[in-house]
Order: sequence, then C-alpha cells, then structure tokens
Amino acid sequence: MKIKQTKYMKLSGLEPLVLNENSNFINVGERTNVAGSRKFLRLIKEEQFDEALDIARHQVDGGAQIIDINMDDGLIDGKEAMVRFLNLIAAEPDICRVPIMIDSSKWDIIEAGLQVVQGKCVVNSISLKEGEEKFIWEATQIKRYGAAVIVMAFDEVGQADNYERRIEIAQRSYDILVNKVGFPSEDIIFDLNIFPVATGMEEHRKNAIDFIEATRWVRENLENVSVSGGVSNVSFSFRGNNIVREAMHSVFLYYAIQAGMNMGIVNPAMLEVYDDIPKDLLEHIEDVILDRRDDATERLLEFAETVKGTKVEKALDLSWREMPLQDRITHALVKGIDAFILEDIEQARQEAEKPIDVIEGHLMIGMNVVGDLFGAGKMFLPQVVKSARVMKKAVAYLNPFIEAEKSDKSEPVGKILMATVKGDVHDIGKNIVSVVLACNNYEIVDLGVMVPPEKIIETAISERVDAIGLSGLITPSLDEMVYLAKEMQRQNFEVPLLIGGATTSKAHTAVKIDTQYDNAVVHVNDASRAVTVVGDLLNKKTAHEYVAKLKKDYDEFRSKFLKRGKEKSYISIREARQRKYSIDWETSEIVKPKELGVQMLKQLSLKELEPFIDWSPFFRSWDLHGKFPDILNDDVVGEQATQLYEDAKAMVQDIIAKQLLKPKGIFGLFEANSINDDDILVQKKGKEVAVFRTLRQQLKKREGVPNHALADFIAPKDSGKTDYIGAFCVAIFGAQELAESYKEKHDDYNAIMTQAIADRFAEAFAEYLHKQVRVKHWGYAANEDLSNDDLIKESYKGIRPAPGYPACPDHLEKETIWELLDIEKIIGVKLTESLAMWPAAAVSGYYFANPEAKYFGLGKITDDQLTDYANRKGIDKDQARKWLHANIADE
Repeated sequence: MKIKQTKYMKLSGLEPLVLNENSNFINVGERTNVAGSRKFLRLIKEEQFDEALDIARHQVDGGAQIIDINMDDGLIDGKEAMVRFLNLIAAEPDICRVPIMIDSSKWDIIEAGLQVVQGKCVVNSISLKEGEEKFIWEATQIKRYGAAVIVMAFDEVGQADNYERRIEIAQRSYDILVNKVGFPSEDIIFDLNIFPVATGMEEHRKNAIDFIEATRWVRENLENVSVSGGVSNVSFSFRGNNIVREAMHSVFLYYAIQAGMNMGIVNPAMLEVYDDIPKDLLEHIEDVILDRRDDATERLLEFAETVKGTKVEKALDLSWREMPLQDRITHALVKGIDAFILEDIEQARQEAEKPIDVIEGHLMIGMNVVGDLFGAGKMFLPQVVKSARVMKKAVAYLNPFIEAEKSDKSEPVGKILMATVKGDVHDIGKNIVSVVLACNNYEIVDLGVMVPPEKIIETAISERVDAIGLSGLITPSLDEMVYLAKEMQRQNFEVPLLIGGATTSKAHTAVKIDTQYDNAVVHVNDASRAVTVVGDLLNKKTAHEYVAKLKKDYDEFRSKFLKRGKEKSYISIREARQRKYSIDWETSEIVKPKELGVQMLKQLSLKELEPFIDWSPFFRSWDLHGKFPDILNDDVVGEQATQLYEDAKAMVQDIIAKQLLKPKGIFGLFEANSINDDDILVQKKGKEVAVFRTLRQQLKKREGVPNHALADFIAPKDSGKTDYIGAFCVAIFGAQELAESYKEKHDDYNAIMTQAIADRFAEAFAEYLHKQVRVKHWGYAANEDLSNDDLIKESYKGIRPAPGYPACPDHLEKETIWELLDIEKIIGVKLTESLAMWPAAAVSGYYFANPEAKYFGLGKITDDQLTDYANRKGIDKDQARKWLHANIADE
C-alpha cells in the first residue's frame, strides 16, 4: 500500500511525539475518561484529584503515548473539572511528558481545555453532524489554538456505517478542512467508526472489513492524515469471554494497521500476541473480521464456548534441535539459550573454511535477526541482553582458534567509546546500551565509571573511535558533559557525542551541550534508540544530512524552551519567606525520639529487606514499562517480564543464601530547630553539631498558596519548642565485584541483573530503616500497620527527602550528613568529587516526623536566593551556582 505522506503530525507534552513512516502504532490511554472508567468518574465526582492523577500516571507507565481526558457527565462541572485536571497534570512531569487528547462533545469544555493545556494536543472531536457552518467554525478555533483534531465519520444524515459512507464523509471533511479552513492536513485524524461484528445481524457482517478498507482508501487518497478508533468496540458481542475478545482485537489491529490505521484506543491488557493465537481460534476470528464465510458468526459463537475461560499453554520442547545448523544457531540467539551453543558452534567451525567465518556468517546472521526483531518491537531488552550472552560465549570459544590461525578478526561497523563521567558511579544504563550496540557489531571501548575528561579525550584519540557515549545519573554530571563538549570543540573533534542517563534530557542537551560542540550531539533516552541513532550518525552517505536535521531540530527546540522559561514569574526570597508554610507549633505534634544519637545497623540480613523491595523500577531499568505486579500479565511485555522476574527472584535467593552482597546502614536522631527561616540547627545536648541549609520555592503562586522549604517542617527556635530531625545512609556492598565476576564469564545479563538487584535492595533497605525509625527508634508512628504497597505509595507519616532530589537539589548537603554521622569511617560509604555515593547502590537523606511534612519540588530559584544561599553556606557564589545551575531561573 502506498500512503501519500509529505508532512508528519507533531504532537507534544514535555516530550515530542512525531508520527512518521517509522512510528509504531500510537496507543491512546482512555482510563481518564469519565464515560469509560467508573473509578475515574467517582474520583472526579468526589474531587479526589490526587487519586485521579494516579490513573493518568498508570496509563503513561503502562505505555500510553497519548492520554484521552473526558469530563462529560451530567453530575460534574465538566469545564471546571477539565481545567483543574489539566493544570494538575502540568505539574506532574511523569504524566505531562505525553500529549493530551481533550475529549468532549461540548465546545465550551474543549475550549477551556485548549486554553490551559501545555504542548500540542489533540481535540476529540468535531464532525459534520450539525452542518458545515459549525464544523468550519470549530475547526478554525482549533487551528488558532494550534491543536490537531479527530474528525468523526458523521454528517447531517448520521454515522457512516458502511465503506461508501466512510470515504464520502472523510473526503468531504478533508476538502473543507484543507481548502476552506486551511487546516494542516498532517493534523487531521479520522475516526472511521469501529462497530461490533458477529452480532447476528446481517447488516453488521462487514463492520470490520469496511473499516479496514475505508482506512486503506483514506490513507492512500487523503494526503498526510492519520486514522484512529476505539478497538474494543469490535468485540462487543463477546463480553465476558476475554480469550476471544483479546484475539479479536489482535486480529483486527493486525489488518487495520497494515491498511494504515496508525493510532487508537487499545487496552494492552486486552490484546493477544497475533502469532500466539491458536490456529483454530485464529481461523474462526479471521472469518468474522474479514467476512470470509456466510456462517462465520455462527461458527465463532459455537467455537467460543470451547475456549471460554481457558488459556492455551505453550509446550516446552526441543524440536528446534532437529532444525538445520544455521536455524539452530539463530534460534539459540533469539531465545537466549546457551545450553547447546558451543556444540553448534563447534560443528559450524568444522564445516567452515576459517573460524572467523562462523562469526561473520552464522552468528551475524542470527544477530541480524535479533536486531530486526528488537527494532520492530517484537523483542525486549532483557531478551537482547540474553542474546548477547550467547553471542559472547560463542565468540569466546572461537577466539583461540582465530588467534591460532592469525586471521584478521571480524571488522566491526564502528567503534564506540562509552564512559560514565567523572564523579559519577552509575552505569547500568550505559552497560545495557553497550550490550545492544555490541549485538549490532559495534566494537565497544568501555572506560567504566568516574572517568575524567582527560582520559575520555586521550582514549578517543588513541583508539580512533567513531563516536563517544557519555552517561550520568547525578546533576553534577551534566556540567561534566558540558565541559567535555567544550574540550572536544577546542581540540577540533569531529566524532558524534551521545548523551544518556537519568538526569539528562533533550532540553539540557539542546540548551547546554549542543551549543558547545559544532558536530553532532544527540540525547539518547533509551537503549532501543541507540542502534538507530548510531547507525544514522555513522552512515557515510546520509550522516551529513542527518546531523544537519538534528542541529536544526535542537535549535528550534532550544528557542522554544528558552521562551517558555521566561513566561513564569518569580518572587524575591524575602517575599517567599513571608509566604512560608505555616504550622501552629502550639498544637502541632512533636514526638521526642526514644533513642537520640547515632546508631549503626549490625548483622542485618538481606532476607529482612526482601519484603520491602519495590519491583516496578527494576522492570523500568530493563526498558519494560508497567507497574508491578500488573506488568507480569501484560499481553505486550508480560511474558518477558515474568521470565525476567523469575530470573531476578532466583538470583535474589542465591545472593541471600550465599551472602554475596552485604548491607550496611547508619542513622542518627537529633534535637533540632529552624533558624533564619531556611536553616535547620542540629543540636546534641543543647550544643550545635551541624546546620542544614534548605532552599525555598520562589515561583509566584496564587494568594494563599505557600512557598515551601524543608525548614518549614521543623519548629522555629523562637517557638520555645524542641523539635527533632534524623539523617541516614544505607548501602549494599559487593555488587560491583559480583557483576565483574559475571562479566569475566561473558555474562552481561547476570552482570546487569546483579546491579539492578543491588539497587532494589538499597531502596528496600531505606524503606525498611525508615519504618524501623518511625515505629521503634523514634516511635512517632508506633502503631503503624502499612503494607508494602502503602510504603511504596508513601502513605506513612513523615518524609525522608534526599540531597540532590526535588525538595533539596543541592548535593553539597550530603557533606554535612557525612560529617554529622561520620559515615565513611563507620560504614565505608564514600562521596566522590561530584558527591555521588560509592558503592553505587546507596541511599541517604533526612528524616522529618511532622504530620504536615510533605514532598515538594523546589523548582527554579532566582539570583537573590543563590547569593543568599552561598553566603549562608560560606562558599563562593560560583561554587553554589555549580551545584544549583539546573535550578536557577535565568539558566
């Protein structure tokens, strides 16, 4: 099918979403729709907007690339609810990173949403049902607001319910929008009405195939448009039989996507993998969807009773061992099975002229299949890393034979230097990207962690690398990356610079790094993009054009980003302090800790920490997105997530049984009072032992809304009350050494697994210790009875913010915690020059017990607070700027 496409739809939340020929199907989350979710409707009615935000967050975490928001209900003020909810979303970066679909049948609600939504959104929907005049007026307004629009296949006569009516209305709507309104054709999305099939009514037989064929016609004949729809409608006749419904959705999408449907509302939990549908069920469903038989409905209804409530189990067999040699090697690589690989590689070696031919032939053929499947979204990161383990085992076996013949080794397609920058110790993401690139025949020069810029530059020159990849987790790493870009420019480097890591972003890359280096700089936000990006950068024929396009994109992004920052208003630090959060200290609950002073945790078993593990971030570290345990049943990634979880649990048990990792922790509880508005005086028996400096929000807020600082949650000295504060550090030792032992065996999968599990144990340790402090050592919540889910949701009383995080972004405060608790001497956790913690699996922070204490984001601060903060800490203003530049309003 040839789709006419010259321009591409570009949507955005905080992050861009471009629909082009390389885009996969765009999934729209619909649970934030009062008409589609009873729970969401109830929460909006009861004005429980915080819980309603959790539904939106769950949609994004579950893979929704757009979220549909609908407030059309007779018992709520739809306009007020839409505005309030969109404003709340705008303050949640993990939600508002995706574009919004404003969904309503009422124009006043749509327009109210358009006036407050950030980024470029989609309006759902308009149609010709009330005539051309209203259609043109609404389209003109939407165009003025710069939004895309969904056009329903509906006119003055009614809904389009067959092929001819669908294309008639689509053509007419398109002509009006493009020729009369001047609406950008790439911003038009047609909803061509998905209706149920297999209803028993003759007129419904062609509902699915008519939609599919109309989609094909629209994409071939109406230039640049997209096609969407609500997929669950097609299986409405089989409510209660999820086996059939899931398979129907998969079959419908399989053909609709081929025809050009590129976005839609799909519940991932109600999708079966097309290739996994049993052949007999697949035949019956395709007969209905494609209208292949007169008796298709009756046959499917009859067959559906035989599969109701059942799941077809996959039999584990070794039949693949009967396949030809190349197919066996490919199968082993794709499935990550290393049990037979040496046997097959030895056979291949004996049949080949030279050992190198096995690498360049058998193994690369198999790895090309892996790369294609990964690129098509049919394999996931853990599977690719397992494939790499098989590949490395095979290559290690062949290397002595290659050396013995003194043959040239296989030529890589490029050489990539990878390094975690100076002062930073985190490298899980870097290691995953390295494995993925190595799987695609790139040679990796991995310099590890805490690499000074001089070594990166020197190695890049001596190794003649084709690209440099930098990784970092903590905010000071961002400055290191900027410095390196400047140094590469000074030394006339021409190799591309790739930027990645948790604190990095397209915004920082475009604004701070790209401006320092004339050659290619690109932010790579996940491993799945790395191969494509590096391939484009190193392609001699098209690299120049790709880099020019990249530079233009970053230039436009930078311009818009800098303008956006100037739209916000800030107040002086003096005024912000006058608007501080106020607590009635005469009535506020202050509980004296049962045990004051510093304590070390001795003889703690990892088994005690295991129940406190939050597994959701573990899956995210492997690029599998979803909330645990729901992710285990997800029809897209569920199978792989389950296998990964089983591998992780097996390793956890092995680590516990053999004591391969060692937890160490320390905490202290002290008398405290706030002084000078923003400082916290820490005392021991009435004598000052430390002062914590906190920062205050300066964003201008509406009247009555306070500007927070952490000091607000500690009783002021002049209140006459003695308050208390805690500090802690926990760490998991031995992960680096254990990971290295796996790497020596060419087992990157278990090496990365070790680091990911160590991180989970560290976070579990922090959770465990905080609970012990609340119920035992401090005892202010002695009767607490919370589940692990409650702990993950932070339902407990009090908070434990950490330096470097949103409420207190200055990493320098760690130095005060380290001195106060003597952390390095007692438990051996060190701070690097960039104030990252070593070992990497470590967590530190404060304990606040006040019932009114809550987490918040500092946001941007102005120069007057920067000056004030530098003076309070007794450091140079430039030094303060170094640690806080990401939070300074004019930067």
